[in-house]
Amino acid sequence: MNTRNQPGTGAGARIVGSGRKTADGPGPDVMAAGTLDGNTVLSADGDDVGKIKDIMLDVQGGRIAYAVLSSGGFLGVGDKLLAIPWNALTLDTDRKCFVLNLTSGQVRNAPGFDKDHWPAMADRTWATSVHQYYGRAPYWSDERGASGDPGARDDVGVGDIPAGSSNAPEAGGVKL
Repeated sequence: MNTRNQPGTGAGARIVGSGRKTADGPGPDVMAAGTLDGNTVLSADGDDVGKIKDIMLDVQGGRIAYAVLSSGGFLGVGDKLLAIPWNALTLDTDRKCFVLNLTSGQVRNAPGFDKDHWPAMADRTWATSVHQYYGRAPYWSDERGASGDPGARDDVGVGDIPAGSSNAPEAGGVKL
């Protein structure tokens, strides 16, 4: 099993599975964003918690800001939208889906937003609270701590909220 992108080693999603060996094109390392739209997202406990609706880009930073997960509802009606930090997802090439390391209950309680009032990831207070909920360093931060080691964040324990905690602040967000 390929585990090239381990948590904390970069701002990207982890990739697991044998997909690299069987891919016809450049995937799974490089993929068109449109090919990921509609992909299923599974929770850590194996439940289908929704589909990727959009992938939002930080145009100036040249990075993926977050993936939009459409969860619940039926045929797009009553969906709860969630901003999922890209580095909180794992692409499973064998099962052809993404895996989110939260239980389905934690996903149900995650901070969401209204389809008519999308969040501005430029609001760092809101964006930081989302990253804290998923237990991830914000994509714009340098993930090297004072030791210089990837993933060794200097701010660990300072205002951190365990992944999936219902105590995460929701500045600027709407909890559905």
